[in-house]
Amino acid sequence: MTPPRRVGRKITTREPIIQEPEAFEPEATRRAAGVTESARANRGWWDRNADEYQVEHGTFLGDDRFVWGPEGLDEVEAELLGPPEELKGRDVLEIGAGAAQCARWLAGQGARPVALDLSHRQLQHALRLGGSFPLVCADAAALPFADASFDLACSAYGALPFVADPRLVLREVRRVLRPGGRLVFSVSHPVRWAFPDEPGAEGLSVSGSYFDRTPYVEQDEHGRAVYVEHHRTLGDRVRDVVASGFRLVDLVEPEWPAWNTAEWGGWSPLRGRLIPGTAIFVCERD
Repeated sequence: MTPPRRVGRKITTREPIIQEPEAFEPEATRRAAGVTESARANRGWWDRNADEYQVEHGTFLGDDRFVWGPEGLDEVEAELLGPPEELKGRDVLEIGAGAAQCARWLAGQGARPVALDLSHRQLQHALRLGGSFPLVCADAAALPFADASFDLACSAYGALPFVADPRLVLREVRRVLRPGGRLVFSVSHPVRWAFPDEPGAEGLSVSGSYFDRTPYVEQDEHGRAVYVEHHRTLGDRVRDVVASGFRLVDLVEPEWPAWNTAEWGGWSPLRGRLIPGTAIFVCERD
């Protein structure tokens, strides 16, 4: 799971974590960013920041836990992919897998997962944690799999918040799913884009238009994007799902649980008990 900042070669599996500090402080702005620029920027960002991300959030994510977002909604309770006992023997694609914690949990239920991520460094962390399932470094908009290869697909904050055209990803996922297959993906709740990305009281006052779809971009001193995140309204997300050949069967907005006292970027108990932080789309391929 890789919530955004805002808002195969054989490699030693126990490779030590080496953090490489940024050589510059990127400038945050809102501007256009297309498919190619977004993919290049985000591949580089996650390769540079995977170590820090896993250090900061690894305890919460666990090594083999399947959580849908910072609220801590666990698939073992939510069963959005189906009852755990029915996952055995199912072919499952995890998109934007990071260190493949979700795929590792799926393997523990007897499923046959494949963990895919754009970032080579994130997948090195998946190797470090171990597992017998395949790891694939590829762009979610060009999945390197044959048609009808999977029964299920899932993505916990992976890929979709970072792509300029989410329909490219959704159509690819539909292609590799078998008829009757299910896709479940989570993203930052679209309403969050109208609020500052702050965990405290300052993050509870509207500061911008919910309808402004201009991407959030961090760029270097030459104006090159080094991180890009794209906003879609709730209606946009629904239309993307339907236009890509899926049927939307559920939309889950997890409430913040009393047990979760942690802050994660702009997610916090204060905000989470007042406004939604995550939207989970449950879709089926006819």
